Amino acid sequence: MRRLVPYALAAVLTMSGCTAVASQSPQRAGKATRATGDKALGGKRSAGGERGATAPVVMILGDSYTAGIPGTPPTATYAADVARTLGWQIIIAGYRGTGFVAPGRIGKTFPMLFDEELAWRPAPDMVIVAGGHNDWPHDPQLVTASARQLLTKIRQQWPSTRLLLTGPMWGGDPRREALRVRDALKGVASELQVPFIDPLQEKWITGNVRRRTGTARTYIRRDGVHPNAAGNRYFADRFVTDLRRLGLDEPRLPAGGDDHQGP
Repeated sequence: MRRLVPYALAAVLTMSGCTAVASQSPQRAGKATRATGDKALGGKRSAGGERGATAPVVMILGDSYTAGIPGTPPTATYAADVARTLGWQIIIAGYRGTGFVAPGRIGKTFPMLFDEELAWRPAPDMVIVAGGHNDWPHDPQLVTASARQLLTKIRQQWPSTRLLLTGPMWGGDPRREALRVRDALKGVASELQVPFIDPLQEKWITGNVRRRTGTARTYIRRDGVHPNAAGNRYFADRFVTDLRRLGLDEPRLPAGGDDHQGP
């Protein structure tokens, strides 16, 4: 049985189309955040009722697995559940259908979404880029170039912020093109010495939901792609396990610590 921990979801700000916050430009974000009140801001409180600032701040940029789909808002995705489990303050960014090269319906890639939603904010303790699912139709070399550019930019902008790359998530046994995208991202992570989580190699989901085979029959919606409620909890459990293995479940650097990360 999963152990429940206090809810520490501090800020869920997204352009996924699933929340009331439709835009996150620097000028409008502050106003939108204040309007949501404590329910959205969350966070731990002291006995006197004052909000503490002890929880790590983590930004995560991704596609529909991370940012949600209609009927599954960002607060119900695996990313939010990871934050609740580990006591993080999390900022969820991204949009369904997007990727390192894939522009989705909004015509914006991960680098563009990073600039619009995250880059203008104060430095977080960690940035997670999670995606690649929607890039399978594109040339892996283009995925490599875009991922390298984005990760390099994040590292240059926030040198002391930890960085994590997560490969494509899939709703069953992956297609060959997805494996090529995964290999491209894994190569970039190794080149830049960024820790990498590989849901395809770890076989988070197997089988086919329509054929009622593998773990897909339990955790994936009928669309054959997205996790159901149990699937998001399962994805979160797998993610937390990997974060703990990598030593990134507590992403804050110690005072004067070295920000270098191994692959």
